[in-house]
Amino acid sequence: MASPVAQGPAHQLIEVQQPVTGVIAVPDRDTAPPVIARRRLGREFIRTAVSMAIIAAVFGFAVPRFASYHSVLSSLSAMTWPQALLVGAAAAASMASVWVMICSVLPSIRLREAAVVNLGSNAVANTLPAGGALAMGVSWAMLSSWGVGPAEYVLYTLVSGIWNVFARLGLPVLALLLLATAGRPGTGLIAAAAVGLALLGALAAGLGLLMRSESFAVRAGRALQPVLAIGCRVARRPASFDIPKALLGFRDQAGALIAARGWRITVTTAASNLTLWLVLLACLRGIGLSQAQVSWQTSLAAFAFVRLLTVLPITPGGLGITELGLIAVLAGAGHRDGAQVTAAVLLYRAVTYLPPIPLGALACLTWRHAPALIHAKPAGAAQPTRQVSP
Repeated sequence: MASPVAQGPAHQLIEVQQPVTGVIAVPDRDTAPPVIARRRLGREFIRTAVSMAIIAAVFGFAVPRFASYHSVLSSLSAMTWPQALLVGAAAAASMASVWVMICSVLPSIRLREAAVVNLGSNAVANTLPAGGALAMGVSWAMLSSWGVGPAEYVLYTLVSGIWNVFARLGLPVLALLLLATAGRPGTGLIAAAAVGLALLGALAAGLGLLMRSESFAVRAGRALQPVLAIGCRVARRPASFDIPKALLGFRDQAGALIAARGWRITVTTAASNLTLWLVLLACLRGIGLSQAQVSWQTSLAAFAFVRLLTVLPITPGGLGITELGLIAVLAGAGHRDGAQVTAAVLLYRAVTYLPPIPLGALACLTWRHAPALIHAKPAGAAQPTRQVSP
């Protein structure tokens, strides 16, 4: 059965028939009851206001307590061209590692297509409050236009998401072990590592049981169904999602993918997280902070702690929270090397947060107006079937 895929305006009704998750219906905001529409608008306004208030408080009040922006600019201006090129090369390698990871989970697409999907979705996620959902819509529109089906997209989203959660939970444990070789770990890192290890063990055990036992998948789905119903009541949305059926579908499809490409997914996911940390390390060294001032073990510990802290997307791309967390951990309570640490952290965020925005906009424009540059179709190839409900 052909799957209807919408690529029209976001306010139109979209129905996607997929064997894993059933039917997903996105109601037209323009035709929704006025009361529901006003409530949604109010929630979005509050979410945006809270996000902007956090960002303003961090950059207006919290960051200047560690170092003035004038001293930050002085530290940045002292960088040499070789140091700047090293930082740029590390940032480019970090972006490319994510594209390789996407290809490992979704082998039907090529590297340039993975780059366009990643840049386009990141541009949305980094600029809009709670932009993660819209970013998923952007990636789905792109992938579906290249022939990726709903079931394959859902599988890609779930598997890559699970492996990234594993990486975020495992990093504090790795950082704790490494930091123990350089000094005494802080209480915060020990607590984060303990929480990460406990959650990692629970999730790994749950995934293993899900893959091995069909009866466990059914029982887990039945146990989670009431939780979903409560969440839907709180969000004032219909609870039409059949979790036991979805888990069984995920189990059947994910099992084959993990068996064939599990090691590639694991290696590329770990590489994408570690190369992102290497960008931070390059910024610290580029600003002039030596191993004696900020060790690489300490930088990894700070990176791991903040990655765990920003699991929930309170602000777009963790803006504000990531910067404050890294500066606080690296500078320490005594604000040791505060100006250089602040400059290194802000440089790290600038080279990892900002480039995907213009590059993502360019990727979206290319996808819309020059699709052959990204995905060249063979001569005579049929166009994917798309339908948009009126």
